[in-house]
Amino acid sequence: QCEEAAYEERRYPAGKWACVTKGEPLYEQSISMSFMKLMRYICKENSVGCYLGMTVPVLNEIHLTKEGTELEREVVTAYYIPGEFQQNPPVPMDPEIHITERAPLRVITRVFYGMTTEETILREISLFWELLGSTDTMLQETYIVAAYENPSVPQRRNEIWFICRA
Repeated sequence: QCEEAAYEERRYPAGKWACVTKGEPLYEQSISMSFMKLMRYICKENSVGCYLGMTVPVLNEIHLTKEGTELEREVVTAYYIPGEFQQNPPVPMDPEIHITERAPLRVITRVFYGMTTEETILREISLFWELLGSTDTMLQETYIVAAYENPSVPQRRNEIWFICRA
């Protein structure tokens, strides 16, 4: 209908992720602090003592409050462990980083550009629900914000992921 698809469905296989959970007053603080911890792990602060390699997207799992009007404070920021380390991920030196096996995931995703703040995320979730209409095939309290570029890039590419029920 338009030059770019409004949204798409994707499937992701199970895999190991390095995750940090933060609950700072602002969403941006939580993801910034978590990402810095993950970067140190990626760059050298791991049991093999070497650069692991960057993977994208970096995921930020968010939860809405019961009213659905704001984000819960706790945000899980997740970095996909590169393929060569999937079987035996290097151990993080930072005790706040946990290696987690995530189940396969089916999502409906939509691109948006710019800063990710609580305000922009809530707006994107609302716009996406308007686009999709009412459906109970997706979770309505948990979402994922996928970041594909460095947070300092002014018009960086992000996606909002709606998670399909199993």
